[in-house]
Amino acid sequence: MDTSAKMPKLKMDHFRMLIGGDLVESESKRWFPSINPANEEILAQVPLGSAKDVNRAVEAAEKAQPAWASLSMEKRSEYLRKLANALNERAEELLYIEVLDTGNTIKKMNGDVGRGISILLYYAGIGYELKGNTIPSTPGNLHLTVREPYGVVGRIVPFNHPIMFAISKMGPPLMVGNTMVIKPSQQTPLSTCVLGEVCQQILPPGVVNIVTGTGDEVGEAIVRHPRVKRLALIGSVKTGMAIQRSAAEVSVKHITLELGGKNPMIVFPDADLTKAIPAAVDGMNFAWQGQSCGSTSRLLLHESTYDQVLEGVVKITSSLRVGDPLNWESQMGPINSKAQYEKVQYYVRTGKEDGAKLMTGGKRPEGKSFEHGYWFEPTVFGDVKPGIRIAKEEIFGPVLSVLKWKSEEELRETANSVDMGLTGAIWTRDISTALKAARWIQTGYIWINGVSGHYPAMAFGGYKNSGIGREEDYGELLSYTEEKTIHIML
Repeated sequence: MDTSAKMPKLKMDHFRMLIGGDLVESESKRWFPSINPANEEILAQVPLGSAKDVNRAVEAAEKAQPAWASLSMEKRSEYLRKLANALNERAEELLYIEVLDTGNTIKKMNGDVGRGISILLYYAGIGYELKGNTIPSTPGNLHLTVREPYGVVGRIVPFNHPIMFAISKMGPPLMVGNTMVIKPSQQTPLSTCVLGEVCQQILPPGVVNIVTGTGDEVGEAIVRHPRVKRLALIGSVKTGMAIQRSAAEVSVKHITLELGGKNPMIVFPDADLTKAIPAAVDGMNFAWQGQSCGSTSRLLLHESTYDQVLEGVVKITSSLRVGDPLNWESQMGPINSKAQYEKVQYYVRTGKEDGAKLMTGGKRPEGKSFEHGYWFEPTVFGDVKPGIRIAKEEIFGPVLSVLKWKSEEELRETANSVDMGLTGAIWTRDISTALKAARWIQTGYIWINGVSGHYPAMAFGGYKNSGIGREEDYGELLSYTEEKTIHIML
């Protein structure tokens, strides 16, 4: 996209929910504002959905599901490809809406629509791999398994990459014959509402339904609906645990959870520091205001290189350009919401109270352009001890904690000392050191001499409290099916 292009004229007063093929207001007749985090101004009003809206959406999805499941793989794939093409035609509109609604910088956000479409097309292309098995259990008979869709799937989307997750996460359930009810984040609902407009034009009525509103009402209604047996969430550990508890009170459900992380980046003494230093900044995802579950927010440095690496990280971090997310030169925008902004402030205070050394950042940037909005400087703490709060708890903001280690035993204890285990990064020139560390780190997704990247068809998910299940791979496709065993007695 031309980086000199001006923002297109956006229709910011047309947002509706998608239920049963119609773009509708809430049954409650209530609305809620979506706030621009850069200036705290209201961008648009969005329907404040209710439990009744969720019931309508589930009923519409149930009605549409048998016909959708009866389509051939080729036909469902054709629908998803048409959807991808239609979304691509509105990519520029979606980009600008997403930047305004999330606060993420336009240069980084520019790829999100394309990434979502790419994953959607990946699943549209592997439907024929949905295979059962034949097992020679007895001679002379046939024993086989087939895979069938659950029916109606509930999907809850987070605030940090709303359009990418909403697009990409439709692929597996739809391709295998499920229909869906999607709830976008209350903080960033606008792009998903546009997705609803596109789905209305391309997909049969009821195949995809989108209900906006709060987690307490809309999210809870989806989680507790007795006819939604398959649920998936990307969110915080706290939210994931609440969903498990709430769902279990109603019925047995298959739930996958991609939750938070307090992820280590380990730099061994022999690492190429000229690459490891900028990678530590990139891995923290300051470009997303640190609002990424895969951020390597704990930097573990050997005592022999600690001062050198910390100095280099602080130098780069302090030079990051914080500014208008619509400016292609900005390297970091505002925190997504007031609640998240206050959470970041709280953790900076605790870091100081617990004895960590604030190396850079830690406050609102100076200047008139930062007087309004949820602005916060990219922040680095040094001298962080493993037991303090900023070393153990996910902040989900632009705060990097730097820790020192001496022995490998101490390193292993520190790296695995948190109750989350989503990602990890290992930096060393020694392949044996790298592979040994990759085996003892208790995380589900590891980079060796790399950070942040996601790669096609590679399973993503966490250990410990970072979640259940894997996404982004063939296994995710299978996870939206139930396996049926059939015995044919000849």
